[in-house]
Amino acid sequence: MELTVQLTIDCADPQRMVAFWAEALGYVPEPPPAGHATWRAYWEGMGVPEEELPPGAGDVPESIIDPAGRGPRVWFQRVPEPKAAKNRWHFDLKAGGGRDVPLGIRRERVDATVARLVEAGATVARIREEPDMEFYAAAMEDPEGNEFDVV
Repeated sequence: MELTVQLTIDCADPQRMVAFWAEALGYVPEPPPAGHATWRAYWEGMGVPEEELPPGAGDVPESIIDPAGRGPRVWFQRVPEPKAAKNRWHFDLKAGGGRDVPLGIRRERVDATVARLVEAGATVARIREEPDMEFYAAAMEDPEGNEFDVV
């Protein structure tokens, strides 16, 4: 049996989330299936009822994929309700290189990634620095307030 994984993230603005998370993960917006100019055209061709396709849905990609084909597809599903509580999951973006890399170099790599993601729309919640444990990370939030870490 073949198993694939898709991560679905509820959100208010799929296009904003596609742009941010494609940048954060090194992914690319997923093109529509062959023979279709947009995802909306694909869904309409499948017979998805118009009332399930709100204005703008599928006109631009609402999912991202790993261009190397290793990571899961991520679909940003538009929902009407806002985020209400702390995530029960989060991404750890391992930018530092792991414990084999000296702490100073890991800190530089984490800080560079944090700066790039702030430019893309993230906010820094806090920096976690524990020199005695050789640990450095940034707790962040994406443009819709979902928590993630850069380590």
